[in-house]
Amino acid sequence: MYDSWGALSSVRALSPVRAGASAMVLGAALLVAGCSTGGGAERGDGPAAPGLVITQQPKGADPFWVNPDGNAARQVATYEKGGDKAAAEQIRKMAEQPTAEWIGPENPEREARGFTEAAERSDRTALLVLYDIPHRDCGQYSSGGAADGDAYRAWIDAVARGIGDRAATVIVEPDAVLHLVDGCTPDRFREERYFLLKSAVTRLKSLKNTKVYLDAGNAGWGRPDQIHEPLRRAGIDRADGFAVNVANFYSTQDSITYGKQLSAKVGGKHFVIDTSRNGNGPYTGGDPAERWCNPPGRALGDTPTTGTADPLVDAYLWVKRPGESDGTCKGGPKAGDWWASYALRLAKASK
Repeated sequence: MYDSWGALSSVRALSPVRAGASAMVLGAALLVAGCSTGGGAERGDGPAAPGLVITQQPKGADPFWVNPDGNAARQVATYEKGGDKAAAEQIRKMAEQPTAEWIGPENPEREARGFTEAAERSDRTALLVLYDIPHRDCGQYSSGGAADGDAYRAWIDAVARGIGDRAATVIVEPDAVLHLVDGCTPDRFREERYFLLKSAVTRLKSLKNTKVYLDAGNAGWGRPDQIHEPLRRAGIDRADGFAVNVANFYSTQDSITYGKQLSAKVGGKHFVIDTSRNGNGPYTGGDPAERWCNPPGRALGDTPTTGTADPLVDAYLWVKRPGESDGTCKGGPKAGDWWASYALRLAKASK
C-alpha cells in the first residue's frame, strides 16, 4: 500500500527520454536549448537574433507567458536572416503564442524556476507540462521517464520547489491515466502509478498559485466511460480539472463535447483543451495505429485563450508545441525535436 508521499518502492528502471526542449537559467538570462538540433540545417541554432521582437499576448484574454527565445522564435530569426520574410511571418504565428514548456529530467528545479521567473517578469503565468512518469508511453516513441517511483517523487519535489509561489498552470503526465485504462501499462505498475499521480497532484496543489490539470485522453478514444474512475484514483478531486486532446488533433468542438461528458462523471470538474494542431481535425489516412504521429495536412488550431466557448472550459492551450516532432515517423526527427518544414506546413495551413 502507498499511504503517504514518502513511502513507495521501485519496480523497473528505464532511462529517461525527453519529449520537449529543456531550459537553463544563467543569472538573469533565460537560455532555451533543444534536446538536439533535430531537422538538421532547417533549425535556427543559438538564441533568437538581437532585435527580434516577440510580443506577449494581451493578458486579459491570454494570461500565459510567451517564451521570446523558443524554437519558433529562433526559426523566425533564421528565416529573417536568410531573407525569407514570408516564411518568417508564417512561423511568427507560433512564435508569438504561448506554448507549454516541458520540464526535463535533469534540472527540474532550475527549469521550473527559470520559466516561472521569466513569466513573472512579464506579468504572466507559466504553462508547464510534467512528463516523467516511470514506464512512460508504453515503450513507444516517447518511452522512458523516471527510473523508478523514488526518482519520480524527487523530481516532482524539485519541480515544486522551482515553481514556489509564482503563478503556474501545470498539465500532469500526458497519457499516464489513459495507458492505465487501455491495457498497455502492465498490471504490476498500476498501483504505483495511481499513487504517484495522486501524490504529484497533491504536492503541486500545495503551492500558492499553481493550477493543476490531469491528462484525460481525447475525443477519439473509444472508451470514455472507462476513464472517469481511474481519474478519481489518480487524484482528479484534488486537481483544478483535467486536460483533453494533448498532442492530438480532434476538433475543439468535439473536444468540448468529450470534456463535458467526462466532467459530468467527475463532479463537474473544469477542463482545458490542447488546440495547438487541431485546425483541420484528425488525420484519417494511412496506418490507423500511427495517424497521431506527424500526420500530413494538419493546421494550427484556436489560439491560446481563457475566453472559451463554454464555462466548463478554462482555456484553449498549446500544450504540444507545434513544430516539434511526434516521433521518428513520416520522416520526422525524434519526439520533441524541432522540425522546421513541418512547422511551416502547419502554419501555412492555418487560418
